[in-house]
Order: sequence, then C-alpha cells, then structure tokens
Amino acid sequence: MSSPSYRLEGETAVITLDDGKANAISFAVLDELSRMLAAAREEAKAVVVIGRPGRFSGGFDLAVMRGDDIGELVRLVKQGARFLVDLYMHPQPVVIACTGHAVALGSLLVMVGDYRLAAAGDFKIGLNEVAIGMELPDFAIQLAKDRLSNRHLSDATLRARLYAPANAVDAGYVDEVVDPEALLERALEEAASMGALPERAFAKSKEVLRSATAARLLAKLDEDLD
Repeated sequence: MSSPSYRLEGETAVITLDDGKANAISFAVLDELSRMLAAAREEAKAVVVIGRPGRFSGGFDLAVMRGDDIGELVRLVKQGARFLVDLYMHPQPVVIACTGHAVALGSLLVMVGDYRLAAAGDFKIGLNEVAIGMELPDFAIQLAKDRLSNRHLSDATLRARLYAPANAVDAGYVDEVVDPEALLERALEEAASMGALPERAFAKSKEVLRSATAARLLAKLDEDLD
C-alpha cells in the first residue's frame, strides 16, 4: 500500500500510514498528510490517523536523518514540527489509532491527538532520542510538557523511556488500549462521537486550550534547529 492513504468512512476522514515498513516520515509523506488534513476540513467532521498492523511510525526518514546533508535534515525536522502543530491545532476532532510501535516523531504524532488509542501487544511507544545520542528539540519538549503526565516527564524525555501500551496510558501518550482487531472500529466510534459535538464550540475551545503552546513552539523553532 502507498503511504499515506485517505478515505471517508461516513463523516470521518481516515488517514492510513502503511508503507509496508517502518512508516517513515519523509518530505513526500508530510506533504501528503498536510493535503489530507486540508481535505478533511472540507468534507469530514472528524479525523482518524491509523498505522499498519504492528507499526504506527518509526519517525523521520532515516535516509535524511543519517545523511550528509545537514540542511536537508534541518528542513525535514522543521517541516515535521510544523505538521505536528497543524495536527495539534486541527479544528476537527483527531483520533489517533496507534497500531504498534511508535517511536521518536511517531510517538509525538500519537501524543498530539485529541483521543489516543493503542493496540494491545508487545509494542513500544516513546521518545528514544536521548538513548541514541540525539538532543530532543524544543518542540518535542514543549509537546511532551503539554501532553504527558508530569510524573513521567523526566523518564519519557531525559531517560528516553519506551512504554508498553498499558503503561503508555499512565504516562499520557494514549487514553485507551484495545484489542488490535477492534482498533479501527473503536477509533471510528470515538471520532463519530466527538464529531457530533458542535463544530464551532469544539474548534474555538481547542484553539484557546492549545494556542499558547503552539505559539511558543513555533516562535523558537527556527532558533532551536538552526
């Protein structure tokens, strides 16, 4: 399957990440995801983002992250950060269906959803950057501070702890763990429920709740990465 793909299920836009491998986030994938979010605003009332069985996303494209072109690396990370803010601030309800492993950027994609589901199983969710010798960028820290439990913040960031789905609930990455076979059905159910809320009230309340964090993140993005 190409990655990502887009379809409508009733009034819910379903965005599926499935490249048959790690669901790496590249320039092309980010462009497609942005286009799909824009389409959802026109023709849906809620959004579900789901991965392939066993793998939600392994994060940024390693061909760029391990390449020799630092300019391209910085450009990819900046584009990824801006997409995270777009998803975080998307005016419609966003339900994340984490189908398996979600690390680095993949875990950030999970945490910014309005309701986050994870498939039960032997999977890992978390920010592994420090463990592999990478400094966590400011945007990741800001999102973690906003979305994760304060009790787990140091473990999740400084100690690069990876969480099993059940423990990820307590940490704040996800809200609910379900059987893999029921994941999409449950995600669609939650999306339909949230999508039935008054649109303007939901969108404006979400904007007020998150705009300060988003503004702080974007204001420091260029300085932090450059």
